[in-house]
Amino acid sequence: MTTLLADQDVLVTGGAGFIGSHLTEALVRAGARSVSVIDDLSTGSLDNLTAVRSSVDFTEGDICDPGVAALATEKDLVFHLAVRNVRASIANPRENLRVNANGTLELLEAMRLGSRGRFVYVSSSEVYGIPPDGRYSELSLPAPTTVYGAGKLAGELITLAYHRTFGMDTMVIRPFNNYGPRSHFEGDSGEVIPKFILRALLGRPLLVHGDGTQTRDYMFVEDTAHWLVRLAAIDMLIGDVLNIGTGEDVAVIDLARTIIDMTGSASDVTHGIPRPGDLPRLCADIDKARKLVDFELSVPFVEGLRRTIEHFRSADVERLLDEEVERNWL
Repeated sequence: MTTLLADQDVLVTGGAGFIGSHLTEALVRAGARSVSVIDDLSTGSLDNLTAVRSSVDFTEGDICDPGVAALATEKDLVFHLAVRNVRASIANPRENLRVNANGTLELLEAMRLGSRGRFVYVSSSEVYGIPPDGRYSELSLPAPTTVYGAGKLAGELITLAYHRTFGMDTMVIRPFNNYGPRSHFEGDSGEVIPKFILRALLGRPLLVHGDGTQTRDYMFVEDTAHWLVRLAAIDMLIGDVLNIGTGEDVAVIDLARTIIDMTGSASDVTHGIPRPGDLPRLCADIDKARKLVDFELSVPFVEGLRRTIEHFRSADVERLLDEEVERNWL
């Protein structure tokens, strides 16, 4: 992989965000010839790129702007992670669809008229909706329950259409839920694990929306970054879709109790109204990944939680929690 990247100019959209910044670091470490980042900093932060800032060419901008998307024109490899998230889609569906679908089209059109490099669309397990058997394989029929999921599915279909119509090297990777250092906790970007950790560290109640029986498949972000880099080099994935996750799911109520135990917190658990469009279960079927490559994860769930807790323990926890809101979809 290092030899391949040494000959490539790489672009990461959304590269100052949570997953994007870890991916950007992985690409720099792997020896890419150049690494560029586009991010509008609506949820990302240049602080996330501190470790590699001197090695990265950064552009602040909106991927829906053809002038910004044109930065993909001469790239050999583009990882597309720029997105408006699932909770933001509830309050502002038009903006969500604009970025998640139209932004993907702008990037691919720029590449079609330019370098025609490889395009890796980083999608979401939210495209699946509710499968009848509770697990999601790449053959599961997508039926998203939110505008976010619908917009991400539109981005997938556009990505695959550019392969089928124009012969471009495109692929779709569907990560399941990510967690780890630098994960979002604030506003409509706030994720459950950092929100739980911050509350536990201050001894405040951990707020569960609904009864807590809903489950998620949690993958440590450094494993995700590693596999995105590796899978981008797999020619057999061109024109195809692949899940990446752990293949195991954890109930939100169990997650809350685990974090209380691991932090030694005196917090308790409270329950609030369910999130609109929330899925009862998200669990990856990763058989295809295991057959295609030697897919395995290096960071077990509890170890990943420990690292994430230590990341937030070293921060100004009280200040961070002041920026968090209970209902982060309005």
